[in-house]
Amino acid sequence: MKTGIKGIRRVSVVAITAGAVLTAGAFAAPAQAATLPTPTITAAGGFVMNNGTGKSLFTKAADTRRSTGSTTKIMTARVVLGQPNLNLDSKVTVQKAYSDYIVNNNWASSARLIVGDKVSVRQLLYGLMLPSGCDAAYALADKFGSGSTRDARVKSFIGKMNATAKSLGLTNTHFDSFDGIGHGSNYSTPRDLTKLASNAMKYSTFRTVVGTKSTKQKVTTKSGGYRYMTWENTNALLGSYAGTIGVKTGSGPEAKYCLVFAATRNGKTVIGAVLASSSVPNRTADAKKLLDYGFKK
Repeated sequence: MKTGIKGIRRVSVVAITAGAVLTAGAFAAPAQAATLPTPTITAAGGFVMNNGTGKSLFTKAADTRRSTGSTTKIMTARVVLGQPNLNLDSKVTVQKAYSDYIVNNNWASSARLIVGDKVSVRQLLYGLMLPSGCDAAYALADKFGSGSTRDARVKSFIGKMNATAKSLGLTNTHFDSFDGIGHGSNYSTPRDLTKLASNAMKYSTFRTVVGTKSTKQKVTTKSGGYRYMTWENTNALLGSYAGTIGVKTGSGPEAKYCLVFAATRNGKTVIGAVLASSSVPNRTADAKKLLDYGFKK
């Protein structure tokens, strides 16, 4: 054994004395061949892609259907923004049904809309995406669905959500609610949600809303006065991860903790999703790991 080691040392000395170029080449080859270690995430499913090229950068159960929680609201916003002749400044009067819905659903997050207030569609989109208001989602479904009753309009709106999913080729996605509080058939996958978010980000209003950390909106009250609504974004990546441009959080008893995320650095945009992470801090940590990985790929 000792003789073998001495032999190796002699060969090394010869290589070094033979010239610096040979030595540099010997060390450069392994560096080029080194592979980037794949990150480990707590989430049950994850997907990341280069938004510019559509190239997949990371997959973990990327096509397994799971409950999506409030990441569903990405589609809610996408359907609204896809309406022909959309007027973002048109007003919606907040109905008692919207606030009752919050009271009757334990997992419903709220934009704290007040009955009788007149709120613009643009403001409802902020209320939908920043504090993840299920009341704002209800208001938008009621506004943009078709039918003579509220139930019919909501059903129509959810139909539009599914039609949009089909048109975008999201074959593992189905919605049975406007906000993610599902009724047994509300699901998607990390890959599908990433594709949906990528499409939604083509709308400038969507990009502006989901990239906003907080906002103060002036709304008209029932009496004709006004009040200010302040909404904070639930996406912890904004302000904590350089280059973050969106997108949406989600949670629920089935969904656990979800996050669809996107960031841009040096002209490269990385976009992805994690589903069924174990906590709010862990879904954020998962996303940061995947963004870091995506930018290095």
